Amino acid sequence: MSQTATMAGSAPDTSVGVEPRGPRPKPFFTPTKIIIYSVLVFFTLYFLFPLYVMVVTSFKTMPEIRFGNIFAFPNQINFDAWIKAWTSACTGLTCEGLSPGFWNSVKITIPSTIVSIFIAAVNGYALINWRFKGSELFFAILIFGSFIPYQVFLYPLVMITREMGIFGTLQAVIIVHTIFGMPILTLLFRNYFGSLPQELFKAARVDGAGFWRIFFEIMLPMSLPIFVVALILQVTGIWNDFLFGVVFAGTKNLPMTVQLNNIVNSAQGTPEYNVNMAATVLTGLVPLIIYFVSGKLFVRGVAAGAVKG
Repeated sequence: MSQTATMAGSAPDTSVGVEPRGPRPKPFFTPTKIIIYSVLVFFTLYFLFPLYVMVVTSFKTMPEIRFGNIFAFPNQINFDAWIKAWTSACTGLTCEGLSPGFWNSVKITIPSTIVSIFIAAVNGYALINWRFKGSELFFAILIFGSFIPYQVFLYPLVMITREMGIFGTLQAVIIVHTIFGMPILTLLFRNYFGSLPQELFKAARVDGAGFWRIFFEIMLPMSLPIFVVALILQVTGIWNDFLFGVVFAGTKNLPMTVQLNNIVNSAQGTPEYNVNMAATVLTGLVPLIIYFVSGKLFVRGVAAGAVKG
């Protein structure tokens, strides 16, 4: 019968006694993964817990804060603290809320970020692709300046901006942030451009492309990750700055962080913790949104910018 079946064209049964080959699939929940994910979840909750307390407190009324549990949800969502923090909280001699400081921070952050990133990108591109005599010394001095504490430069910068006639204005804060942002950004762009294939630059030079054409048509289209890194570093650094804002902006141009300090540290009346928490969350919204939107590109850019030193 077996010979007849074979001659008729039916395949012999080879499944008996044959085991599948290859490694066995590993279970998803292994002891190592359980430990790793437990640690990650713990630290995530640890860092998010203060944000949770701030948000929950900002939606409570003052009697509920005084006599309730700080960790409990509010009995009823109340936006009065948010409205007061934005429109009528006292930030010193005036009671206009954080809205003027928000727009001052926007006016400071946008030009400072754009100018410092552009100059740093050109510096990094020139230092890695158009090396000149003394370029390494220039780069070393530039990086050395970034490690000197800001407080050392405060008085000379105050004198310089006063002689320029811009002390106490937004222009002074913009210039200061642009200057102090360039060294570290130059380092990032130099390392990133150094990680790109040099054959592209050489081929463009053979075709007759010049400095600016190579920069705008070849380097910039391939540099989105490092631009995102520079954008996040500058926006968060400038937006969260307190020192330069309180020294150079003047009383009429205070950024949001200085006004937040004035609200929280106000000595008039009883501290309104819900207003303070709402003002704190409002001040930190811009950096948080940028981090959440561009987090993956930030990691890619940092990794690419750390390839060469």
